[in-house]
Amino acid sequence: MALNLDRDDARMAPLKDWLRTLISFVQSDQPDLTNRQMAILMVVYLMDGPHTVRGLAARLKVSKPVVTRALNTLGALGYVRRQKDESDLRNIFVERTEAGMAFLEDFADRVRTPHIDAGHSSDTQPRSVFRGAYE
Repeated sequence: MALNLDRDDARMAPLKDWLRTLISFVQSDQPDLTNRQMAILMVVYLMDGPHTVRGLAARLKVSKPVVTRALNTLGALGYVRRQKDESDLRNIFVERTEAGMAFLEDFADRVRTPHIDAGHSSDTQPRSVFRGAYE
C-alpha cells in the first residue's frame, strides 16, 4: 500500500514539515551530511560527554570504523575535533567546535521554521540552542 502524502492527515504533518526542512537545507550552501554523520554530530552536541569513538559506536550500534569514517568527514569540515586520551591512548575523545555549533544552530533554525526560505528567516530570536555546548 502506497503512502498518500497528499492526504490532509495529522500523521503526515510532521513529514511535510521535515520535507520543507530538508528542501531548505538542500538549497542552502551547507554541506550535505549523511544520516550517520548527522546522528554522530547531534549526539556529540546534544548529549553529555565525554564522547569517544568507542562510545559513539556503542550508542549508535555501529562499528568503530563507521564512526571513524564519519568523524573524518566531520573533522575535515571543522565540525568536531579528535583528541587522544593521554592516560589511555586507545581512547579518542570527540570534541565540539565553534563551526559545528554554528552548523547545528543553522539546522535547528531550519527545523524550527521550515516554512521560511533559507536565508530569509524573520525569526529575530537569538540562536542559543547550543550556547555553551562546545565549552
